[in-house]
Amino acid sequence: MTTTPPVPPVREAGGLDDTRGESLWAGAWKRLRTDVAFLVGLAIVVAFVVLAIISPWIAPHDPTSGMLLDQVTPSTPVPEPQPGHPLGGDAQSGRDLLSRLLVGSQQTLMVGVLATLGGLVGGVLLGTLAGAFGGWVDAVVMRIVDVMLSIPSLLMAFSIAALFSEPTLRTVIMAIAIVQVPIFARLLRGSMLAQRDSDHIVAARAAGVKFGPIVFRHMLPNAMGPVIVQSTLVIATSIIDAAALSFLGIGSADTRRPEWGQMLGEAQKHIDSYPHLAIYPALCIIVVALGFTLMGEALREALDPKSRR
Repeated sequence: MTTTPPVPPVREAGGLDDTRGESLWAGAWKRLRTDVAFLVGLAIVVAFVVLAIISPWIAPHDPTSGMLLDQVTPSTPVPEPQPGHPLGGDAQSGRDLLSRLLVGSQQTLMVGVLATLGGLVGGVLLGTLAGAFGGWVDAVVMRIVDVMLSIPSLLMAFSIAALFSEPTLRTVIMAIAIVQVPIFARLLRGSMLAQRDSDHIVAARAAGVKFGPIVFRHMLPNAMGPVIVQSTLVIATSIIDAAALSFLGIGSADTRRPEWGQMLGEAQKHIDSYPHLAIYPALCIIVVALGFTLMGEALREALDPKSRR
């Protein structure tokens, strides 16, 4: 009687990896924690936001009170630095310059954030229409976007702001927001088009999911990442554009609530004799714009697989 030889044990060819997967944002944060540029930008942005929130309480004087007005003369229209007023006063009105710089951060933050939010909302609407429907809807929306992008942003903002009879902070925000709409629209449209033929969208269509849920539950949430990152860069651009409009004389005419761009515009009358009136708000704008730019560029690089180091 023959016996069947025992079957040798099958060796395990490989094992399953028990390590948990890493999401895109978790992986990005892991890289950002060691990115010096991101940390510097984040520190600047956090300091700016905190300063804007607490500025009314830490300002040494009322920024609207002309307490140095008695020192304003035709020969010396700008009060000099002195005890209690380390930066002196502003031109003609004698208001404390340091207090106006501190409180002005609040208005500057509001301009940057509200203009960016306005541009983001408009861009998301246009980008969603173009990316979701495609066809003639996409063609019409993108031709509008192309026309808007063909005009230099500052010239377009200047033209929009000049349409209003009386420039205010609201008109500045509206003008800058409209300028930012095509940037968000094109970015979201491209991101949504990349989603249309992806596996999860094809599977959703095959499962009978309706058009609306596919767009708003699958395509749009997955396409918003680059748009959110871009918004950090747009805040820096909005702050600079607001300063440019004020410098050109079509910013807010209300000087009771200071704003850095407005202060920069007022300083041009005395910039030859008193350059510090322009230097201080210009440095504040440059540093804050640099902070948002560093943070936004680092975020974009961390979330872009093509540029990961």
